[in-house]
Amino acid sequence: MCYGVLGHSATREGGTIPVSALFSTFLILDGQLPVLLQQTGWVARTILLILFFFSLFSWALIFQKMSLFSGIERETTQFLRVFRAGRGLPDPKSIGDGRSPLESVYSAGFRELQSQLTSSNPHGKLKSLQAVIVNMQLASADQVRRVERYMPWLATTASVSPFIGLFGTVYGIMDAFSGLSTAGAASLQAVAPGIAEALVTTAAGLFAAIPAVIAYNQFVHRTKDLAARMDNFSMEVAAQIEKMSA
Repeated sequence: MCYGVLGHSATREGGTIPVSALFSTFLILDGQLPVLLQQTGWVARTILLILFFFSLFSWALIFQKMSLFSGIERETTQFLRVFRAGRGLPDPKSIGDGRSPLESVYSAGFRELQSQLTSSNPHGKLKSLQAVIVNMQLASADQVRRVERYMPWLATTASVSPFIGLFGTVYGIMDAFSGLSTAGAASLQAVAPGIAEALVTTAAGLFAAIPAVIAYNQFVHRTKDLAARMDNFSMEVAAQIEKMSA
């Protein structure tokens, strides 16, 4: 098949193709998506169903993480304000409600500090500051793992969904061209509906992947920022302990 330069018409062997036919793919999608979905085969429907569940779970996870990070930011700001307003090392229960990850880090260090300053210690001095720091670091790692829960799902959705959609597109285009012999006409108008039907899976794959990759990058950045804040807070508490022990 040989096509000429686009003008008012494009030539082919045995006739002409109107230029309007070149835009038929877009016209099919214009307000006819439900009809197009009804025309899809079982392969395309299976792929669309898989992508739908990928997208549904991803959006649910995105909203859950957005709420989680917003709450962490709010509770952490309040906890630091109360902690820094006082003097010394107050009881964790008296300055927070346990919602901020920094409070969990502080509680771990405070418990270790209290265990070293028990009545069995005749001098009432700190035995090991490093042990307190290690306990706070372990608590910090636990909080990071809690925040990162299910986040690999977003990365999987972002990387896999376009390829799943592309598989549906390739299969649909192959099916459209294989049906040319049955249709009895080798024209763009004959294959445009099939190609448009096939491209729906690619659009669905991108629809699932783009929000997932954007959200994943944002959540990774906020998780790193939270980890840095917990490390800095651990050093702040360690400095307070050193001043009290001096």
